[in-house]
Amino acid sequence: MNKVSKASVLAGAVMIGGMTLSGAAFAGVSVGVNIGVPAPVYVAPAPVYAPPPPPVVYAPPPPPVYAQPVIVVGWHGDRYWDGRRYWDRDDYYRYHGHGHGNGHAYGHDKGNHGWH
Repeated sequence: MNKVSKASVLAGAVMIGGMTLSGAAFAGVSVGVNIGVPAPVYVAPAPVYAPPPPPVVYAPPPPPVYAQPVIVVGWHGDRYWDGRRYWDRDDYYRYHGHGHGNGHAYGHDKGNHGWH
């Protein structure tokens, strides 16, 4: 048995030596062993489809409100407003005949109504 053992050891050594000397013998053979936890895998979330937002509608601005001017008939400083024009104090008294100038007849006899 001793001879078989020596022969098997010798045959194994020759075989291992032949394999190590020839790099072409292992060219197409690969052995891999993986032990452990697999790497995490990223999975993209499913797309969410939502309706588009409603269009933006701008309302026109409200129309401007203009206040009516206040017309005050009467004296404004040295001038009198009769609703149509301003009169100087002397012209008003002459035209309306309040004891100044030539009296009430000034301008009416000539067809002058005080408009210049």
